[in-house]
Amino acid sequence: MGANDATDESSGALAEYFDFEEHGTDLRTEILAGLTTFLSMSYIVVVNPDILAAAIQIDGVGPDRTFQMLAVVTIIAAAAATLVMALYAKRPFAQAPGLGLNAFFAFTVVLGLGIDWQTALAAVVVEGVVFIALTAVGAREYIIRLFPEPVKLAVGAGIGLFLAIIGLEEMRVVAGDAATFLTFNPVFASDPVAIVSVVGLFVTLALYARGVRGSIVSGIVFTSVLGYAVAWLGYSAYPADADALAEMGVTLVDVALAPNAPVTYDAASYNIAPLAGAFVSGLQNIEAFSFALIVFTFFFVDFFDTAGTLTGVSQAAGFLDDDGNLPEMDKPLMADAVGTTVGGMLGTSTVTTYIESATGVEEGGRTGMTALVVALLFLASLAVVPLAVAVPSYASHLVLVVVGVIMLSNVAEIAWDDITYTIPAALTIFVMPFTFSIAYGIAAGIISYPIVKLAAGELGDTRPGHWALAAAFVLYFFVRTSGLLAGSV
Repeated sequence: MGANDATDESSGALAEYFDFEEHGTDLRTEILAGLTTFLSMSYIVVVNPDILAAAIQIDGVGPDRTFQMLAVVTIIAAAAATLVMALYAKRPFAQAPGLGLNAFFAFTVVLGLGIDWQTALAAVVVEGVVFIALTAVGAREYIIRLFPEPVKLAVGAGIGLFLAIIGLEEMRVVAGDAATFLTFNPVFASDPVAIVSVVGLFVTLALYARGVRGSIVSGIVFTSVLGYAVAWLGYSAYPADADALAEMGVTLVDVALAPNAPVTYDAASYNIAPLAGAFVSGLQNIEAFSFALIVFTFFFVDFFDTAGTLTGVSQAAGFLDDDGNLPEMDKPLMADAVGTTVGGMLGTSTVTTYIESATGVEEGGRTGMTALVVALLFLASLAVVPLAVAVPSYASHLVLVVVGVIMLSNVAEIAWDDITYTIPAALTIFVMPFTFSIAYGIAAGIISYPIVKLAAGELGDTRPGHWALAAAFVLYFFVRTSGLLAGSV
């Protein structure tokens, strides 16, 4: 058998396993989609350990090696979770330790409440086990199906705005402002990162409008090369700690024009034994009530973040049925639950489904083959860990702006002439980007829906489950913001 015959046979096997024909895709499209998703989320390889290293301090291990070990754990957790999504759920969704959840783990639970990091990892594992149990009996799918229709239809647009703000911030188009929270970068013309980012954004948008296949990957590559070229000419990013910014009350994200990371890690950094299994010792030293509150908080945010991501990305991919539900939702939910459990066992915070999966979907990814490519790329990056972050963060994040623009089209499906749809949908869309949380956006829509229906005299359109979900969110916000967590420790 010749090499071409073997290649054709393997391609045919993949096409049959992932059912390319039914989903109107092919191997080339799926590989391109997987590459796009990986490039848009590869930043997590350095961002996650940067956040967790502030809280995880291993006896006898220096901060540099701890950082590198956490990077390795992040990659393994992302690859393992995404493999489950690819081979079991067969959906184009990628997974990795979640932003926001890792910050809660590090700064609130460990540094803020004084909980041992091993105990915090134990809470992540317990959350994952609870997820597995609830998914197995269909409880998670049942709850997600309770989401009111306007909330389901609004999630995609809310995620689009959320992605756009994240992207524009990393591109340094917008900056933090003490008075208005967000403002246009006041040193834009003096900041090579901002200029290169905007040039790359418009090139990517032009390629997309032109209908060029692979426009998103091409945009990332073009912007990366341009950034390195400008850096080679002697330019650098405008200093994020410049006195001029402080005087204006403005903050910029600290971004390098060209990442400067070592090509390889020390071999000892691949020994993750001090992290893997650390949750076991954490289970031996817990106070039941405070531990339960921490698990509850992890659980609640992860549950609705995942629900929102699956719904929003599935809407963009055309996976949702006439009722706005994802068929066989239990499979990606189980993959997410297994990912969280495995991640906690390995030594990282909660693993969740990534909204950056929308970038691969936009490139045509429709099956688990896209996720398989992402998982394999994560595994390949273990050989030279820093190469996973060789792409400048602004280059990968401009893709989020492109996808954010595209996802806004989802609002066309909302019945804006019905006030009982308008209010929950609008609140879902508004709150999501302004609180930097998918879960909080969903909460706003779910809490408002039964209230608005009651006020409009349409109580018959609500179900007991709608009121129960609204009450659960009110309870969550009380636990999260009343100081109950701190007071119980």
